[in-house]
Amino acid sequence: MAINVSTSPQESAAAGDAVHGYDAPDLRVFVFALFFIFGGITSLNDVIIPKLKELFTLNYAQALLVQSAFFAAYAICSIPAAAIVRRAGYMRTAAIGLLTMMVGCLLFVPASSSATFGVFLFALFVLAAGITVVQVVANPLISLLGHPRTASSRLTFAQAFNSLGTTIFPYVGSIVILGGFATVDPATLSGAALDAYRAAETHTVVVTYLCLAAALAIVAAVVWSRRNRLHEEQSHNGSILQAFNLLGRPRFGIGALCIFLYVGAEVAIGSLIVNYLMQPSTLALTGQEAGKHVPFYWGGALIGRFIGAGILARVSPGKVLASVATGAIALILISANTTGAVSGWSLLAIGLMNSIMFPTIFSLASEGLGKRAAEGSGVIATAIVGGAIIPPLTGMLADQSGSLHFALLLPAICYAIILSYGLYARRPAPEVERAA
Repeated sequence: MAINVSTSPQESAAAGDAVHGYDAPDLRVFVFALFFIFGGITSLNDVIIPKLKELFTLNYAQALLVQSAFFAAYAICSIPAAAIVRRAGYMRTAAIGLLTMMVGCLLFVPASSSATFGVFLFALFVLAAGITVVQVVANPLISLLGHPRTASSRLTFAQAFNSLGTTIFPYVGSIVILGGFATVDPATLSGAALDAYRAAETHTVVVTYLCLAAALAIVAAVVWSRRNRLHEEQSHNGSILQAFNLLGRPRFGIGALCIFLYVGAEVAIGSLIVNYLMQPSTLALTGQEAGKHVPFYWGGALIGRFIGAGILARVSPGKVLASVATGAIALILISANTTGAVSGWSLLAIGLMNSIMFPTIFSLASEGLGKRAAEGSGVIATAIVGGAIIPPLTGMLADQSGSLHFALLLPAICYAIILSYGLYARRPAPEVERAA
């Protein structure tokens, strides 16, 4: 797919075949807004997990099924989303994704009324399906709106707005959703009393997501009104499933694996932060206070991405990726082998190391895809299903070992593989891999 950025078809024709959006700062702002929205909503899972764990008296493996339901949408919906982009274009597809997100938010109403954990998981799946569609649009679009040489830097800068959302939303969510955390022990209730308690306690969750649904409806309307802003030359050659042929390229295939591992590790750690910081061996915080610390994790990614955008414009992305992966492993080892403030804050500091990982892996893996950028984005978005698999496995380690510290071993292994990929991809892709 080739895209010409312009305000009219005539200007598009004059712009040539490539997507060189140097003169379209308004479109970059639009993409930044998408990153902010889906990043913020995704990070609310870190606040919902301890709430649902309390209400439904779940163990860690069960509670982290929230992430499984959420990130399973990436495995199921990414390739269909790429197919929609091919036929409908980036802007129309973004509107479709936003409306799907709105529907997912509205499903929290019947979830609360039924007071059933499974219905909450379904609502989260639908919400994530919409986020998947939006992310399949946003990642390649920001890469294409500028010079290919600075794609890693530009995508990292855009991801900073994702981190801005993940920093703000959990803080507000912890106040609204976790404000009444542990006021009543659900284990002491049963039958109708338990159902009534769950419905009442999830009311704050419902209100939060209804507000988000209203905001998403407005944003979708704005995006739809600008659906002709891009003049796109659609490519319909071949089946969209041929996108998986890209996995035959070592640089792309290993990169997709690293996206799987990175998202899994990041989400697993983020999902456990509240419970981790509530432990007497770390900071011994209340649920609400621990929730207010979640933004430090995502805020580290925010700061790191703004800094990383500048570094990546000057230093080999592969070398930077290997360096931050090394830092993440070191912080995990410190957190797992210490107690008190050192243990708690070293875990939160991993967010800083995470900062440039996703955009850098994405850019390194996608280098040279050209017109197959949307297909590659669909495959890589599918790999985000790591967020559905690694977290519950981490939870199982915590349940079986009886230690959240020991469970950090799995994210550490993920970062070790990412470190190796950074070293492998530290040089530009060979010409045979750069062919579109």
